[in-house]
Amino acid sequence: MSVPPRLQEIVELFAAAPRELRVQALLDYSNRVPPLPARFAEHRELLEQVHECQTPFFLASEIDADGSVHLWFDCPPEAPTVRGFAGILCAGLEGEKVETVLDVSPDFYRGMGLSEVVSVLRLRGMGAILARLKRQLAAQLDGTLPVDPNPEQVEQ
Repeated sequence: MSVPPRLQEIVELFAAAPRELRVQALLDYSNRVPPLPARFAEHRELLEQVHECQTPFFLASEIDADGSVHLWFDCPPEAPTVRGFAGILCAGLEGEKVETVLDVSPDFYRGMGLSEVVSVLRLRGMGAILARLKRQLAAQLDGTLPVDPNPEQVEQ
């Protein structure tokens, strides 16, 4: 298990920040979650719910032709902590090769110092989001989850 460089940089930034700045950084990442493309916003059944999260949280992923991963998350703005986790995953994993994402350490976030600013239950949500994402990608690779064969032709 490993942590790709962009995600590792985020982990290190959080770890080095004073406690009060970690909260602000998490809120900042919550604002970085891109809006859902129309194909997901209009067809919410394409999103998978992460039931382990206390907050309604949904995700979708795709693997493009060169093996790069693309991520989409849907979480209400009223849940900035969980939405911040989504922003961190977007910033750290978007565009990475599928093998790299599948190899991410399941507890990479433990080194961020977030346990000082959010509850253990919320932190488990981060792990659940990553686990669900990895299961979804693995299912796409083995063919048990349909993948759009022409994602570039679908409205983004």
